[in-house]
Amino acid sequence: MSAMTERLTDALYGLGWTAVKKLPEPVATRLGRRIADTAWQRRGKGVLRLESNLARVVPDASPARLAELSKAGMRSYMRYWMESFRLPAWSAQRVRDSIDIKDVHHLTDGLAAGRGVVIALPHLANWDLAGVWVTRTLGVPFTTVAERLKPESLYDRFVAYRESLGMEVLPHTGGSAFGTLARRLRAGGLVCLVADRDLSASGVEVKFFGETARMPAGPAMLAQQTGALLLPVTLWYDGTPVMKGRVHPPVDVPETGTRAERTAVMTQALADAFATGIAEHPEDWHMLQRLWLADLDTPDRGRGSGRGSAKGPAA
Repeated sequence: MSAMTERLTDALYGLGWTAVKKLPEPVATRLGRRIADTAWQRRGKGVLRLESNLARVVPDASPARLAELSKAGMRSYMRYWMESFRLPAWSAQRVRDSIDIKDVHHLTDGLAAGRGVVIALPHLANWDLAGVWVTRTLGVPFTTVAERLKPESLYDRFVAYRESLGMEVLPHTGGSAFGTLARRLRAGGLVCLVADRDLSASGVEVKFFGETARMPAGPAMLAQQTGALLLPVTLWYDGTPVMKGRVHPPVDVPETGTRAERTAVMTQALADAFATGIAEHPEDWHMLQRLWLADLDTPDRGRGSGRGSAKGPAA
């Protein structure tokens, strides 16, 4: 990315955080839909990749159905951004009224027992809103990780934004994040990580919708090392102003096997839980980049980094 492009990107995000939250809500909603439809009509790389990914999620879908899903997907993606730009201005009551999570007892029981809890999510719907709900409605602070972005000023915007919402944000690079997360968990704290894409050398291979993909080892390793509860969470929109979600049952640490083997089993269990939510609400899965190994055709295909950490927390 050139210096000029970096400055433009930073300026656009800055405009979003300052201007969009001041718009009347119906205006912001219409603007988001217009932007989404324009992007979809242009058929850029992101839209084409989204359709390619959705073809694996919905293998019997016709081209017309895939196009319909990708259009809905872009609208869902822009709803994420419009909500996120406006979140700092939302009251605690507005946050409570905007989300409905099933089976929260898995989370609250774990925290009440003094166990640390790791929440792992895929790129479904609006995880920032879910995070604000945790901090403001449950009154529970949490720690997450974000990839360093270019320009640095954009990364700083993301960190300041999420910290203003009550999140502790650690940089993905530098090697110290894992140790800090482990300390938070041993103290009975909460860690939230977006965890459905990791193309680094440390990514764990999983079967995902019948093909091989890589997902982060972090959530499973943290649970093993600290004794924390590992909970998959899936989110979705249903055509109403209220986002829905579900806290899935805990992923247990296997009693036998090496650490690598246990990590593989647990990460596969996360992938299976993610797949359940994605299959039920494919239009809310914001995966506009390559995920499956079969789609990676460059020589350094193992070195990519997850898009999710730019948009949300990642491990």
